[in-house]
Amino acid sequence: MTNSATDFTKNPLGTSTTMEDVFEAFELLDDWEDRYAFIIDLGKQLPPFPDSERNEKNYVHGCQSQVWLTHHYEEASGKLFLLIDSDAIIVRGLAAIILVALNNHEPRELLAIDIDELFERLDLFRHISPTRGNGLRSMISKIRDVASKEAA
Repeated sequence: MTNSATDFTKNPLGTSTTMEDVFEAFELLDDWEDRYAFIIDLGKQLPPFPDSERNEKNYVHGCQSQVWLTHHYEEASGKLFLLIDSDAIIVRGLAAIILVALNNHEPRELLAIDIDELFERLDLFRHISPTRGNGLRSMISKIRDVASKEAA
């Protein structure tokens, strides 16, 4: 990608914020309204998405909302860094959960992560609309495609 690694490596999602943090928050929050608020707050942690990367190549098709995804593969560390943005606040939050799970991994590690199991553990698909679920799957599919190309 055209952006510098600095833009990507400063993303706290998947580095200082981990899936364990998300699981713990979900356990503490009994009510789904509170969980939705947590998801939205998580989305507010997304780093700014470069306007130059809002293009057809980075557009995620299959989402009800507008979603863009870009990446940077850092050869020195062998890690894949991701950025996602959306025009919808709940989708930004769901994208943040994806980044917590998949950002800052080697491509082969990323491909080995069972994201469905993570979402099942959060009971996420039962509490979002089918169109949001399809959007999540589209984001994950695009990330897996990127990881597959970088792993080759």
